[in-house]
Amino acid sequence: MGLEGPETAGQPRAALLSTPNGSGPGQEFEGHWPESPERSPCVAGIIPVIYYSVLLSLGLPVNLLTTVALARLATKTRKPSYYYLLALTASDVTTQVVIVFMGFILQGALLARQVPQAVVRVANVLEFAANHASVWITVLLTVDRYNALCHPLRHRATSSPGRTLRAVAIVLSAALLTGIPFYWWLDVWRDTGPPGTLDEVLKWAHCLIVFFIPCSVFLVTNSAIVLRLRKRAQSGLQPWVGKSTAILLGVTLLFVLLWAPRIFVMLYHLYVAPVHRDWRVHLALDVANMVAMLNTAVNFGLYCFVSKTFRATVHQVICDAHLPCTLGSRPEGTAGEPVLRPPEIPKAAGWQRSV
Repeated sequence: MGLEGPETAGQPRAALLSTPNGSGPGQEFEGHWPESPERSPCVAGIIPVIYYSVLLSLGLPVNLLTTVALARLATKTRKPSYYYLLALTASDVTTQVVIVFMGFILQGALLARQVPQAVVRVANVLEFAANHASVWITVLLTVDRYNALCHPLRHRATSSPGRTLRAVAIVLSAALLTGIPFYWWLDVWRDTGPPGTLDEVLKWAHCLIVFFIPCSVFLVTNSAIVLRLRKRAQSGLQPWVGKSTAILLGVTLLFVLLWAPRIFVMLYHLYVAPVHRDWRVHLALDVANMVAMLNTAVNFGLYCFVSKTFRATVHQVICDAHLPCTLGSRPEGTAGEPVLRPPEIPKAAGWQRSV
């Protein structure tokens, strides 16, 4: 799978290829990888399955709530930043459904990988496409905030909801196209020998597309934003940091911190040791995947911490959802009291009306 699912205890992923006499690994294991007579055990056991189940049960409702709140803000304000955050949240929802549920829980744990190979490869395309969309929409948000702070006049003249939606559509289309080559992605749990050329190319493409290139953009644009704010402070002006800018810095920082372990383990696996023959790499990959997937559920907390407007909108969404439920739970034949009661007619006025 794209983001390799957990290997639970008692559910082996792939059997080791043996020599003709059945004594152990054959010559295909020789090379820059260390020799090991036994397959590495699954140290994490059932913990990844429990973790992903909790992550999905908590993260998916939170992301759906975030989607509704951001949709309201985008419709009301028509700001590009809200459209980008809405697209980012939608990508996170897709990632949770496709990767966490279909990949880690359903395919990796419940079905024990007993699914047709064609289904696995199609799932690879969807997983990588969702992953690419999430990362590169964050890049769009970064560029938008850079233009808003460093080139405000040009940003006001060129930014519009129509152009924002077109940019999001282009990124989503590109994400789907860049996910197609990963149809041939080789699962690291099946790497029984040193990686071939195709495996090496795909793993490097994965690292470049989802980490190294986006992080370079984050570094350049965020550095320019911080320098602009510092110049404002040095010139005597108050260094105003908007909510969108603060959210941007938080989103990009969380992405780098949560995805760096997976990229490091991927490259270590590629050039040093296989997963299935070194329990330390096995455990490191499990933990790195869990940390990376946490990135799909933490943005809600960041938005609530930074933006009072977002908190108020979320509260309004919850109240609007609770009100129909409250009215719908009343017994039949009873109606809720109106919010605004008509003023009572004074007795004197009633006497005059009857006269």
